[in-house]
Amino acid sequence: MDISIGDKVSLTVPLSYLKTADPMPMLRPPDLISADEVGKVVSLKGIDLVEVCFRNGKFLIPMDRLKKINQEQ
Repeated sequence: MDISIGDKVSLTVPLSYLKTADPMPMLRPPDLISADEVGKVVSLKGIDLVEVCFRNGKFLIPMDRLKKINQEQ
């Protein structure tokens, strides 16, 4: 998938847990992000991991669990 910094994304499937993007990451419950919530890509952390800013914080999410949202929406 072609995701870059600044893209708007949402989850394709619910995650079993969320990993925070803090200097000392913590595991958080998955209900902090709703299925229809839109987040913004803040940074690329690896080949298939991105840091996404949602309403309740910044989380590390695998790219295969995200879908890009059209910018016109």
